[in-house]
Amino acid sequence: MARILIVDDAKFMRMTLANILKKANHEVVGEAENGKEAVDFYMELKPDVVTLDITMPVMSGLEAVREIKQRDPHAKIIMCSAMGQQKMVVEAIEAGALDFIVKPFDESRVIEAIQRVLQ
Repeated sequence: MARILIVDDAKFMRMTLANILKKANHEVVGEAENGKEAVDFYMELKPDVVTLDITMPVMSGLEAVREIKQRDPHAKIIMCSAMGQQKMVVEAIEAGALDFIVKPFDESRVIEAIQRVLQ
């Protein structure tokens, strides 16, 4: 079981992801709706894994990955992207994200990504 921080500007996406993770016996320790909140919550909550949307207001997911990895090089971050954002996903991986999941979420793919980054 992992402690997970969910970051997405869409409440519906956060709820969907939280339901998938809870069903798989993971604990959702917090939710954030932009990259700045993600960085603040990461430092405060020290989750095992962060799921991070790419396109958000205030601070993008890409900026948040760089900021979190700068503060904690061991952070385990999974990017969430809509179809057609491959270029940004590559940038996110280069910035330190360990995996990515595509929206709409496929339950088995979400769980597989979480398990992979925890190894």
